Amino acid sequence: MSNSKIKVTEIINAEISKVWDYYNEPSHIVNWNFADPSWHCPYAENNLNVDGIYKARMEAKDGSFGFDFEAVYTEISKRKSFTYEFGGRTATVEFNDMGEQTEVIIIFDPEEKNPIEMQREGWQAILTNFKNYTENN
Repeated sequence: MSNSKIKVTEIINAEISKVWDYYNEPSHIVNWNFADPSWHCPYAENNLNVDGIYKARMEAKDGSFGFDFEAVYTEISKRKSFTYEFGGRTATVEFNDMGEQTEVIIIFDPEEKNPIEMQREGWQAILTNFKNYTENN
């Protein structure tokens, strides 16, 4: 298995302060943190500090499957980027201020159970869901 990281990105039509808040506040996270409409995120909490914990529950709306995602922040640069560790893997989320727009880039370590392309598509779908939610609210 290669150790190459996976990268997904979106340009959000919103200023960085809104994008940062919508990405990090649990009241917003529950509205976008899932890959497709048959899923939802019924619960999220976020302690956005170094050594702080991020938790989110993702589950199928029909109750057939679900899992808890938990991560610990290792680096934070307010309104610029943060890095967290989860299950022996690392992800970094970057926020690039483009004025009326904000570029969000996520770079993460793949896991070994699923194909790289499937993982990229899943994370991209969540990020696209975030873009749509942020632009429409």
